Amino acid sequence: MAKYRKKPVVIEAVQFRLVEEIPCKHGVHKEYNDMEIAEFMGRPISAGPEPDGTPEGHMIIKTLEGDMKASVGDYIIKGVNGEFYPCKPDIFEKTYEKVDVNQNNQRFRKG
Repeated sequence: MAKYRKKPVVIEAVQFRLVEEIPCKHGVHKEYNDMEIAEFMGRPISAGPEPDGTPEGHMIIKTLEGDMKASVGDYIIKGVNGEFYPCKPDIFEKTYEKVDVNQNNQRFRKG
């Protein structure tokens, strides 16, 4: 059996996160960074509570493989062909490292 190494490629990603909790008469209203993600993806998205009413949010990401659920903490990744998909934070941290791009568009690892 052959072995393969993942090619080093720079991707763009935004983490889906809770921005603010606002007390209200029904408990707590949670605000997410869904507008930031919609701008990143170039299309509208919606975030809300879990279908069972649990207040932790989620969003549905339309991927090449169909609709996928992204939970708070997941990263939304823009793939090499412009496609989007969610990635769990533990997998993201094992697979990617943050890079900075200088004025000459040269990449280097952030240490």
